[in-house]
Amino acid sequence: MNKLLLILLFPIVAICQSTNLDEVDVYFKKKEFKKAESLITKYLKTHPDNIKALELLGDTYGHQKKWDDAIKQYKKLVDKNQNSANYHYKHGGALGMKALSINKIKALGIIGDVKSAFLKAAELDSNHIESRWALVELYMQLPAIIGGSKEKSLHYAAELENLSKVDGYLAKGYVYEYDDEPELAEKYYKLAIKEGGSLNCFNKLTSFYKKENKPEKAIKNIEEAQQKLQRNALHYQIGKVAAEYNIELQKGEQCLLTYLKNYSAKDGVPIAWAHYRLAQIHMHQKNKEKALKYINLAIKELPEIKPFKTHKEKILNL
Repeated sequence: MNKLLLILLFPIVAICQSTNLDEVDVYFKKKEFKKAESLITKYLKTHPDNIKALELLGDTYGHQKKWDDAIKQYKKLVDKNQNSANYHYKHGGALGMKALSINKIKALGIIGDVKSAFLKAAELDSNHIESRWALVELYMQLPAIIGGSKEKSLHYAAELENLSKVDGYLAKGYVYEYDDEPELAEKYYKLAIKEGGSLNCFNKLTSFYKKENKPEKAIKNIEEAQQKLQRNALHYQIGKVAAEYNIELQKGEQCLLTYLKNYSAKDGVPIAWAHYRLAQIHMHQKNKEKALKYINLAIKELPEIKPFKTHKEKILNL
């Protein structure tokens, strides 16, 4: 079975109103899921039928990739409420992720249940976007012999478009990209940007251009995103593409320096990686001194990253 690219299956959900679970939200935000699991398990000993706590426990298992435990937990929720689209969706998602973690032969025995869970969620809630996204991806990636179908993927992409034009355009872009129809994929990703203009929309088109080995278009798209959204993190993305593809090096250097100048934790990418990209750019320019300066900074900040050490060896051999 080909890889199954599911969207984020386990979003942080609203926390129970009980003060006994107040800390769960904090643990989720800190991604301390083991602590969240311990707290919820303790709470359930005295509140065994609390639906929200049961769902949160399933979510903690999902975040920890404990798929069997997550499946068991979501199955409890499905049994308690057969009419909840979200419970069927989460159950299908956990099954799908388990299928990805085992060998292909065993995974084939699970796929039918995955599909049934997503179809049931879509049937129960005509506005359930997540289950339709999952079906778009599932039908596109399954081999035809076990139920894969581009036609069905496009059917659910059309349903998504009726619910949200942005999601519909992104789904169609995904289908056509997967089916190696780049002109149509580009068309729909651009429509998504025009309709929604979110960072996610721009990122989809950037990733597409990189996959198609069109770094110049990728940089232009990121620049348009930066003009619209004013995100410092996009400066890093421009520098990264420049460094990886050895193009527009001066622009890449300036963007990385701007990223470093305006850096804050919310930008996401550690400054060590910006230093690494600067080292790459200067290596492309055969500037050994500056390349060593930046790679040494990267290694000092994150000494355990192997690509940094490997790149330093390449610089030393200039």
